[in-house]
Amino acid sequence: MPKNWFILLFIFCFVTVTAQKTIHLKGTIVDQDSRVPIESATVYLTNPKDSTVIEYTISQKNGTFDFALKKSNGPVILKISFVAYQDYKVTLKNLMTSQDLGIIGLQPAAQTLDEVVIKNETPPIRIKKDTLEFNAASFKVRPDANVEALLKQLPGVEIDAEGKITVNGKEVNQILVNGKPFFDRDGKIALQNLPSSMINKVQVTDTKTKQEEKTGAVAASNNASINLTIDEKKNKGWFGKVMAGAGSSNRYESSGLVNYFNNNRKISVLASSNNINATGFSMDEIFDNMGGGRNSNIWMGDNGSFFVNGRRFGGNTGITQSHLAGVNYADEWRKDSPLALSYFFSEANTRNNSRTRQINFLPSGNYETASEASYKNVATAHNISGDIEWAIDSTFTVVMEPKWSRTLGQSTNVSRQESRDALTQLLNESNASSISENTATSFENITTFTKSFRRKGRNVALVFYQEHQQDDAQNLVDSQTLFYQNSQPDDVRNQRNTSYNRVNQFSYDLKFYEPVKDSLRWVNNVYHEFTNEKNGRDSQEFDSVTNDFTQANPLLTNAMRSKQQVFRPTTGLVLEKSVWNASFNVGPQWSTLNASMDYLGVTTPTNRTFFVPYVEATLNLRLSKSRNIWATYSYDNELPRGSQVLPVEDLANPLNTTIGNPNLEASLRHYFYVSFRDFDYASRSGYGFYGGGNVYPNQIVSATTFDASRKRTTTYTNVSGTYNSWTGLYWNKTYKKEAHKFRYELRWAMNFGLSKGITDGNAFEARTVTLNPRVNFTYEYGEKLIINPSYQFTRNITEYTNYVVNAATNYLHRVNLQTTLFWPTNWVFGNDFGYTYNSNIADGFRKDFYLWNTSLAYSFYQKRFTAKVKVYDVLNQNQNATRTITATAIRDEENVVLRRYVMFSLTYKLDPLGKEKQKGRL
Repeated sequence: MPKNWFILLFIFCFVTVTAQKTIHLKGTIVDQDSRVPIESATVYLTNPKDSTVIEYTISQKNGTFDFALKKSNGPVILKISFVAYQDYKVTLKNLMTSQDLGIIGLQPAAQTLDEVVIKNETPPIRIKKDTLEFNAASFKVRPDANVEALLKQLPGVEIDAEGKITVNGKEVNQILVNGKPFFDRDGKIALQNLPSSMINKVQVTDTKTKQEEKTGAVAASNNASINLTIDEKKNKGWFGKVMAGAGSSNRYESSGLVNYFNNNRKISVLASSNNINATGFSMDEIFDNMGGGRNSNIWMGDNGSFFVNGRRFGGNTGITQSHLAGVNYADEWRKDSPLALSYFFSEANTRNNSRTRQINFLPSGNYETASEASYKNVATAHNISGDIEWAIDSTFTVVMEPKWSRTLGQSTNVSRQESRDALTQLLNESNASSISENTATSFENITTFTKSFRRKGRNVALVFYQEHQQDDAQNLVDSQTLFYQNSQPDDVRNQRNTSYNRVNQFSYDLKFYEPVKDSLRWVNNVYHEFTNEKNGRDSQEFDSVTNDFTQANPLLTNAMRSKQQVFRPTTGLVLEKSVWNASFNVGPQWSTLNASMDYLGVTTPTNRTFFVPYVEATLNLRLSKSRNIWATYSYDNELPRGSQVLPVEDLANPLNTTIGNPNLEASLRHYFYVSFRDFDYASRSGYGFYGGGNVYPNQIVSATTFDASRKRTTTYTNVSGTYNSWTGLYWNKTYKKEAHKFRYELRWAMNFGLSKGITDGNAFEARTVTLNPRVNFTYEYGEKLIINPSYQFTRNITEYTNYVVNAATNYLHRVNLQTTLFWPTNWVFGNDFGYTYNSNIADGFRKDFYLWNTSLAYSFYQKRFTAKVKVYDVLNQNQNATRTITATAIRDEENVVLRRYVMFSLTYKLDPLGKEKQKGRL
């Protein structure tokens, strides 16, 4: 008890002393003429010597502001800035006592001064009608930091444990550089590789489609876009970096990114090669491509895999050697007509060994399946994408967004599997080896035509979409599947299967906007979609006489054709007020499905027509400049696939025969989502909550029956009353005192749902709840030290009705501690230590492990060179053991993962600031 009293006394004394050193500076901002309070004006204090920002805040809804400041005997300049008003500036002799500046009136700015930018007078934050703008120079980061480090310093910007970026609670799904994609619209390469010193402004807006941009429509999505503007002085010249590293266990990595910027023209070339499950580009400036807590970067998957321009690399399933090369070109090919083109080549060679153990729940008794497999795969891909805009005149614009890709793959797989009942009796077993080759080519393009008319608000937009896919594969299979508990004949195969898949899809979406009055517009829309699909398989058995695959196997040979149409005319209203906007669309939707299957010399057709109402509504309510409520609702349907309705057997899997249901109905879905967000720039704190889900009056599910040897036969049926939903809340706050900066973050997420299924003719229900609280804390001491502990807990609970088990649960603990020391000068020492525990992992699989990565780097020759040594998995404990709980099974799986290695690397940076930065250097 005395110890606790001592701690309380210490805290009281600390708070008292701090309060004595703190003074308040407050006032109220109004329009000089109308005396109406001005909300979200930027109020900031600068040093008169060098104009550096000392502190800033945003005025409240009633126009008030209040600074809590440390006493200072020197002069400071108080500045106030707001769009469409003249800047206000006053010099204060000192900050020794609290002051109330009273009512401060701002004068409206003359129209001719709207675009004037005064040097060194840009406020840290500017809130416009639909844009939140940060002045990058006002936020201090290390001189060699990248753009991601800059984003982490911006108030209201969060990068969570999974790497998801949010601004005031709104998820960012698009990042541009000077309004154009940098390799891709996700902007991940830009964030990790562009130096923050090049950035002039960080602009945040609602993400809009090209159609919404050109017609002035409000954004239909609840996502945000970030646009990085380059400082004009630094938008010319060469910059980039190259890196090479060699390590133990024959590990290596190398990469290069070179950029040439000349105002609108931007050319970038990148290349990499490594065998450590990475792109080779620095995902973290301290740990590069290593895993651990820092592995959750902004394009990471749940399993540690990552994506670049739609290509997946690495992950915790096997060891991947990857090669990557790409080029990006952006320019303005004519006045007001920008374009961006990119090309990527990638190759990934993956090897993996895995083992699984799965408990399957059946009314007739549980059974367990164990398997082992080794896998090798080589995949190469070519990808081309573009964003081309053509401004025909000031009222008519055409935008094309083409994408083309071609992928070649070769893989070999050797596996063994067996199933046993609760009494450990052998039910079935199989041994298989296969060699596969596949070629996939796809092309898609979105062309958007927009035309505006003299009457404000009258627009017409046509979006034409086309997609073509062509997949061809050949598979050599040598397998034996043995059944022990009934008269089912064994399945022995030595065959060659050749398959193909062709998909052609076209759609047009025509919208006409007509102003009714003020901010109300009438919208008429016609959507029409056509999809043609052909796929089939030709199977041939090995003939020992000819020593070739020449014996046709009619049981595994088939051909399917499918045509789908969706026609949806809708009408609705769009209301766009200054405080809120809303939209509502309603209309009928007709869908047709015409499919046929050729099998065993018989053609089986099906023709189905579906009719449902279509409803879509959104509401965006701005309670203040920082508070926002967003809600949406829709009602639509999803057609069954041709294979799900055609009553034809598919025997491709010897342990699972599938057959369609001709009476299958379409899935019907109610979708809803609502969120509330608030971020107080004055207190640097934000909070919010969200919730959403899908309710299915009719849903397509599988119905499976098992024989005595546990061979499955699967068909499809409809169930009603199912749902899946999610909800969550978050709170974060940043507190800064002199060189100390504290950042707190609390998050709570919960998923819950009801699923239904049919097993061996018995209908069951499964109610699933997932709880996921997270805590994150970051402490920064100037530019010297960062300490970041975090904890995440996940609990899964599944309760069954009319099932062989009543419930299944498991939980997961993840603890992580990251420390980074930027001292002595030019040295960086980082540690990333994590602990993971997963309960209820099956016997033979390890439940917990530690992962510790460390890195030491030294920069020299004016910081152009960086020498680094890093150790991945210091304790040599990394593993990949996962548990998955579904409505019918619990599955444990373990894969080969990257283990301990030491890597030495050298990085050279091309100077991004050109000759101007060289002045005064040794």
